[in-house]
Amino acid sequence: MFSAFERMVALRYLRSRRKEGFVSVIAGFSFVGIALGVATLIIVMAVMNGFREDMMSRILGVNGHIDVAATAVAISDYDDLGARLRAIDGVVSAVPLVQGQVMVSGNRRSDGAVVRGMRGEDLAQRPWIADHILQGSLDAFTAGEGIAIGSRMADRFGIEAGGSVTLISPNGQVTAFGAVPRLQTFKVVAIFNVGMTDFDSSVIFMPLNLAQTYFKYPRSVTNFEIHVTDPDKARMIAREVAAQTGPGVRVLSWEQTNGPFFNALQVERNVMFLILTLIILVAAFNIISGLIMLVKDKARDIAILRTMGASRGTVMRIFFMAGASIGSVGTLLGFLLGILICDNIESIRQFLSNLTGTDLFSPEIYYLSQLPAKMEWTETSAVLIMSLLLSFLATLYPSWRAAQTDPVEALRYE
Repeated sequence: MFSAFERMVALRYLRSRRKEGFVSVIAGFSFVGIALGVATLIIVMAVMNGFREDMMSRILGVNGHIDVAATAVAISDYDDLGARLRAIDGVVSAVPLVQGQVMVSGNRRSDGAVVRGMRGEDLAQRPWIADHILQGSLDAFTAGEGIAIGSRMADRFGIEAGGSVTLISPNGQVTAFGAVPRLQTFKVVAIFNVGMTDFDSSVIFMPLNLAQTYFKYPRSVTNFEIHVTDPDKARMIAREVAAQTGPGVRVLSWEQTNGPFFNALQVERNVMFLILTLIILVAAFNIISGLIMLVKDKARDIAILRTMGASRGTVMRIFFMAGASIGSVGTLLGFLLGILICDNIESIRQFLSNLTGTDLFSPEIYYLSQLPAKMEWTETSAVLIMSLLLSFLATLYPSWRAAQTDPVEALRYE
């Protein structure tokens, strides 16, 4: 498509010489702008994708895809109900729970928490819990010897595995002097860390039989947590679950409980894509201005080429190649830079945190303990195609203008 002569002339025009120094500076800024724009888009999209996937896997991994909660009275026939729920097509597990709020007290500190009472064998099936035990083990939990708490709660109260905390439930004993909160001390047999600040600091797992006794739900439960094979079908399966549970029970899928959060992430991701695309667009305008200045500066050269027999198409291809080279090489550099940073983003974050002495990704704010990044190749390809398309479009008008240069007029005014 492009001859060797056209490639040679286009490359020569891109080289910096003293006379065209300012034009070369504009071309350099265009090159850097496109590279940074592409790299930034790839990095930000990868971080947003990684954040969404990590949050979804953690939230759904520890909370389930469908929540069944008793609204009137506790669920008494929970074993039979669990069997019927597990028989529904697409349901992987249906775990009975006793859930309640408590006040945690220990080492002269107190704070609120949520207790989730469940069987030890069911908790062992949760990889986000079972595979992230820092101290103790789930064997003692399964044996009913104590409770499991998060690492941030353990740090806050200065507790290690083998220690104990006091739980205070507002649903206590009713006496002649009024309701008295129920206090009971439990041994901490396991400390977990799932990487979610809220979960690690405010959730306590308790053996189901202890929770039934403590919260006064003998032979009954308050909730079911259901996991399904395809989370995208959770809302449809929730309708079948509701048909099995009957009245007096509330059934919500993860899309209903966490949908606004993930929708907000998606909106933020789309807005960031549009804003960062402006970086590439500005760089494309720089290509236009740089090529227009190059055309004006090379008007005499264009006229000489035309008088020597070069066609308008040849001149247009020369300047198109000059501008397209800036966009193509800049896009390639931005792509490589984006991949390099995405693959090492956590190491870079730690280095910058140590260098500045600040926490650049605080778990208390962002809920996760590490900076995630996941590149989706379809999305990355879209970024590259968009960058190349804008770069090529930016060269069309200056190239057309160069081809329309009148040799007689250009040589007359020189």
